[in-house]
Amino acid sequence: MSPPRPRPKLDQENRAFWTGGAEGKLNITRCNDCGRHTHPPRILCRHCQSENVVPEAVAGTGMIDTFSINHQPWAPGLEVPYVIARVRLDGAPGVYLTTNIVNCPVESVNFGDKVRVTFEEQDGIFFPLFEKHVPSDVEGAN
Repeated sequence: MSPPRPRPKLDQENRAFWTGGAEGKLNITRCNDCGRHTHPPRILCRHCQSENVVPEAVAGTGMIDTFSINHQPWAPGLEVPYVIARVRLDGAPGVYLTTNIVNCPVESVNFGDKVRVTFEEQDGIFFPLFEKHVPSDVEGAN
């Protein structure tokens, strides 16, 4: 078990993002008027100012845009080194998540790696983390 992560305060804007992992969903706010995604979640579209926004489950895949390997144990019990990355989400243009890359050696992480979301649940909050992902031929055919 990982050490406790800072717990976000759940509210009307962010609840779907932080709890969607219970159903295996990465929910990103999308505007029903202009069709664009907004993250962090807001009750207004940051592009057109519409209030017609809803959480939408996105594919949960993406690409590592940039990353850093952290060697500083910032919290008791935090195992180092670990990867902090910015992931560009597939299907949500302009949305990047700052997250951790997990379940692989830190030295195997590279710019441009394909990744897939996995969730770490702590006290009802589902933190979206990512692991390296190689699409299968079957997925590429769909």
